[in-house]
Amino acid sequence: MSLQMKLVAITLDCPDPPALAAFYQQATGLEPHPKSDADFAGLNGEDGLFIGFQRVDDYRAPRWPEQTVPQQLHLCFEVDDLDEAEARLLELGAGKPDHQPHEAARARVLTDPAGHPFCITR
Repeated sequence: MSLQMKLVAITLDCPDPPALAAFYQQATGLEPHPKSDADFAGLNGEDGLFIGFQRVDDYRAPRWPEQTVPQQLHLCFEVDDLDEAEARLLELGAGKPDHQPHEAARARVLTDPAGHPFCITR
């Protein structure tokens, strides 16, 4: 018999949980968790997936693609229009590293306001 596991939560370390939760809420449309506070904020997805953001003192943002501070986690989001999604995410506070390992028509690597790299793909 094989073990069945369902991913129900992902938590990111960051210096400012409410700010990072607001970025992802605006980017994804997920609903803020009602018990979010300055030390731990969260977003609820319709499919039951919870994304949490926890305050870490002396937080050091990942350095992507170099590994002087490892990326620790990499999220991927599927979008309908890469150019439109990239423009909106940059407007919300995302960054775009110079190093892009994929064809621009297929995927883009961005960083959230706390420095975590994530991909948007078609």
